[in-house]
Amino acid sequence: MTLRAFVLDDEALAVKRLTKLLDETGRLDIVGSDTDPVRALTFLDANAVDVLFLDIQMPGLTGFELLERVKSPGREPFVIFTTAYDRYALNAFAVNSIDYLLKPIERERLAHALDKLERIRGGGAQGAEAKAPDIRAIARQLAAELSPQRRLDRIASKVGERTTILDIARVTHFFSKDKLTFAVVDGREHVIDVTLTDLESRLDPRRFVRIHRAALVNLGFVEELFPGVDGGLLVRLKDGRKTELSVARDRARELKDRLGI
Repeated sequence: MTLRAFVLDDEALAVKRLTKLLDETGRLDIVGSDTDPVRALTFLDANAVDVLFLDIQMPGLTGFELLERVKSPGREPFVIFTTAYDRYALNAFAVNSIDYLLKPIERERLAHALDKLERIRGGGAQGAEAKAPDIRAIARQLAAELSPQRRLDRIASKVGERTTILDIARVTHFFSKDKLTFAVVDGREHVIDVTLTDLESRLDPRRFVRIHRAALVNLGFVEELFPGVDGGLLVRLKDGRKTELSVARDRARELKDRLGI
């Protein structure tokens, strides 16, 4: 059975282009599209769709707010986000949604998302039901993940009676050693009372990436990637010391993706 799809984006050209790309695949039945999230909400409340192609940043009603309010008849639709957010946010988008499409949407990437959707749907009725998303949970989780209030701009380093306020943008990297966490600014190490795990959840992922269980690096200070003597990957930073950091093998691909390599 052909899946019923709905496309929502506040830009008319974006709706037209995605609808055209979807029509060209012949894999979906486009039952509706809109540039107005309020009108779209009315349609979705009255009509069952299998998959919703959803923009995030829309005036009047964001994609997250729409997901919170929609009362689609029957089983809730799968969600494929279409977004102009940079890659930093996409891990959050992929948590509960089927997939995401970064604008401008490419045919190959769209095909990948549709393949993934069909694999899930092709798992049989029981598998499909098990994978059915809670779209309100998606909205709450992603809104929280992308909330600017979660992001750190400054962090304190307290030693004795002295507290130094560090500008996050100037931190070249964070690392942990001997059960302590350090922020490095201009080659100087500052002890901070925050774990790397907490930092990873609160730092702007456009800027920082975890390269090792014991290190987070500021992408703006990455000068060079090169192989280590053991065959692993090393990062050289743009700082006075030309600091070199090891990259865990299972994190090398993500680092390269973030750097556009």
